[in-house]
Amino acid sequence: MNAAPEQKPIVFVIDDDESVRGALARMFRTVGLQAEVFESAAAFLQGKLPDVPSCLVLDVRLPGQSGLDFQAELAKANIHIPIIFMTGYGDIPMSVRAMKGGAIDFLAKPFRDQDMLDAVATAIDRDRERRESERLTASLKAIFETLTPREQEVMMLVSSGLMNKQVAAQMGLAEITVKIHRGHVMKKMGARSLADLVRMADLLGVRRTKS
Repeated sequence: MNAAPEQKPIVFVIDDDESVRGALARMFRTVGLQAEVFESAAAFLQGKLPDVPSCLVLDVRLPGQSGLDFQAELAKANIHIPIIFMTGYGDIPMSVRAMKGGAIDFLAKPFRDQDMLDAVATAIDRDRERRESERLTASLKAIFETLTPREQEVMMLVSSGLMNKQVAAQMGLAEITVKIHRGHVMKKMGARSLADLVRMADLLGVRRTKS
C-alpha cells in the first residue's frame, strides 16, 4: 500500500502589520507553501497546530508579549516548531538570545525575499526530520512493549555492550537461554545487527551504561 502523500507544509506568520502579513503570505503561496497569518501570539495560540511540517515566522516586537518571550513560552510548553525571527529594530543581544533559544534565523527588515525563503526551507526540513524521528521512536516503543520483561532486560544488557555469558551471569540464566532471548529480540525489533539494536536502545532511552 502506498503511503499517503504529505500535505503541503505550512508557514505561520505572526506580525502586527497587516501589509507585512499579506506580502509574506503571497510570497509563500507562490512557492507552493500554505500560509496562515496572525496579528498576535495570542491569536496564534487559539488554533491547533496541524499535523504537517511547519515553521513560524515571528516578529520580535509585538503588542503585548514580545516574540522572544513567546519563543520561551513555546519551549516551556514543549511545542517544537522552528522559528524565524524578523525585526526592524534588531540588535546583537536580541539576535543572540533568539539563536540561543533555537531560532533558525534572525532577519532584519527589509530582508531579501530569497533570504526568507531559504530560512523557511531550512526550518521546514528541520521540522520534517524531527517529526520523522518522533514517528520512528513511537514505532520502536510500541514494538519494545511487545517484548516480554525478560526479553526487554536482555535487550538493555546486550545493548550496553555485555557479552552473552555476562548477561547470563547477571540474570542468573544459562548462556543458551540468553542466546535464544537475544534472537527473539533481534527478530521482533527488526534489528539487522548489534549496532542496529544499540541505536534502537539509544532512541528508546533504555540502554544501560556499563558500571
